[in-house]
Amino acid sequence: MARIFDIKHFAVHDGPGIRTTLFLKGCPLKCVWCHNPESISPKPQLSFLVNKCVGCRKCEEVCAHGVHIFENNSHTLIRENCVSCGKCEKACYAGAITLYGKDATLAEVVNELVEDAEFYGDKGGVTLSGGECLSQADFCAELLAELKKQGIHTAVDTCGFVKKEAIDKVLPYTDLFLYDIKAFDEDVHIKCTGQSNKLILENLEYIDSLGKDIEIRIPFVPEYNENEIEKIAKYLRTLKSIK
Repeated sequence: MARIFDIKHFAVHDGPGIRTTLFLKGCPLKCVWCHNPESISPKPQLSFLVNKCVGCRKCEEVCAHGVHIFENNSHTLIRENCVSCGKCEKACYAGAITLYGKDATLAEVVNELVEDAEFYGDKGGVTLSGGECLSQADFCAELLAELKKQGIHTAVDTCGFVKKEAIDKVLPYTDLFLYDIKAFDEDVHIKCTGQSNKLILENLEYIDSLGKDIEIRIPFVPEYNENEIEKIAKYLRTLKSIK
């Protein structure tokens, strides 16, 4: 069982070729520029876009826990009452409500991913991302193993801030690592993400020592890591498996 928050079909920026990207919930970093802030918490979270709400009150009708309150033409959410059942999301035809973080079985995920297999061609495949997908390493290993049985190219998009054991679990079934380097200086990395980068660099060097294919990803964010790019490039020249 895994907790996911999205599946992106026909992805062209998450590895080679045409791919399907599975986004798993939960991340140990808190990057100031986070592209998917709904992925940070491992818990399910209810999103509400007030400008899309049409006031139909269907969510109120299906919710047995008093999450949705309508008063004076205003729609208020009592989030602490939410049990993440997802009924209100299904009832909201206007698309104002989204539940980020849904539990899915291995079979359910595999079935959806392989639906796109005919589009992958020689270069495409499946990418696991997040959040930090390796925060759910056991599921990732099972999923990747199943995809490899079906001849599908696999990629793991990781921030690297995980235990070495998590990497070991997916290594046999991963064709390509998409590896994030956000800063080389430790103090800058802490400022940007809330965590040291020592473990991240250690894990990168470990994967590199095994000769695995690695594609480095560097977000360029002025006022945060703009002075880190040259340092990162100099460091990467010491490795052997970088694309």
